[in-house]
Amino acid sequence: MSDPFNTAQKGAIPEGIENVLRDTAHANGLPNSVYTDPEFLRTEREQVFARTWTALGFASDIQENGEVHPTHLLGIPLITLRDRQGQVRVFHNVCSHRGRQLVDQPMKVEAGLRCPYHSWHYGLDGTLKGTPHIGGMNCHSCEGFDKSQHGLKAVRSAVWCDIIFVNLDGQAESFEAYIEPVMKRWESFWGRTGPEELRPAAGDGQLTLDVQSNWKLAVENYCESYHLPWVHPALNSYSRLEDHYIVLDEDGESFAGQGTRVYNLAEVAGITMPKFSQWPKEREQEAEYLSLYPNALLGLQADHFFVVLLEPLSEHHTREHLRISYVGDAAVDDEHAAARESQLQAWKTVFEEDVTMVEGMQRGRASPGYKGGVFSPVQDIPTHHFHQWVARRLIGDGAHRTETPREAASV
Repeated sequence: MSDPFNTAQKGAIPEGIENVLRDTAHANGLPNSVYTDPEFLRTEREQVFARTWTALGFASDIQENGEVHPTHLLGIPLITLRDRQGQVRVFHNVCSHRGRQLVDQPMKVEAGLRCPYHSWHYGLDGTLKGTPHIGGMNCHSCEGFDKSQHGLKAVRSAVWCDIIFVNLDGQAESFEAYIEPVMKRWESFWGRTGPEELRPAAGDGQLTLDVQSNWKLAVENYCESYHLPWVHPALNSYSRLEDHYIVLDEDGESFAGQGTRVYNLAEVAGITMPKFSQWPKEREQEAEYLSLYPNALLGLQADHFFVVLLEPLSEHHTREHLRISYVGDAAVDDEHAAARESQLQAWKTVFEEDVTMVEGMQRGRASPGYKGGVFSPVQDIPTHHFHQWVARRLIGDGAHRTETPREAASV
């Protein structure tokens, strides 16, 4: 597939961004402009989001064959749908004729998609099926026009743990290679069958928050546990700062985050839910929280999995979509409704406490007295890892990578 972004002009590299690539103890963070400049978000779309796998939505939102939803990614109109075979597909939401947006609202279709402008219609596999009167009245074909060359433009996509991922430029590694570091990391927890055991919860497993901050600040905050005692006093009471450890992608740079050796919410709140079949009994109180770059925040516990999908709306506005999945069919039945509600309310409290902090950081980025800040060489290693990931994509493939000291990563 050709790269639709290969003619894009690379945005100016923010001044001082090279300082991010120093070792953690001596680095500065990303400069203010990457959080506050409205033009910079286009640069990020082309150099950060388009060239990797980006979380777009949830497969459980399009449950039935023939269900079609319009969506977008940083201003690019897209369609997610489930075809006749039940496969989730993603297309650019634009008619090949005159560029009219094809789908304006969610719908269920039988025969396919029809453009409201000139009634060109497409199958759910994206093929152009009909071009009414293209050759004149009642002449539905035209010499030299090959319908097979003018179908909908597909977007490379994959579904994992109910999350729909897309690769806009079509040039990223395979999705299997992209997600392999996470699968390898978590095999010791949920085994090889963990993702297949998940069942998305309905309304009692969903939450949407509008956050007045740049999307990157939500990632940075999620990466680290340093803030727990002051921002999350309730959470810190059953999963303390000193119980946490740092998590880094051992083989690459696709994620960073934190883990805890003592996650006691089930005991504290009296929640009893089915657990992953291969989760080791002796590790039931352990949990891990990974920022999967660029925009999926993942949480794995013995009895549930969640994702916070970050939807950047502007340089200072992000929508956070929380979805919780549980283990097995029984976990999402009526018997466990009260436990699911307790779980949702516990995470709602945590994420709302985070909103206050990231919005305060966004306001702080307007200060010329702030020059990217510094990092704790012990506590901020995951956050610095993310800053370096962003910086390398802005500078280019030839950027020097500063390795994180391995001894620090075991904190």
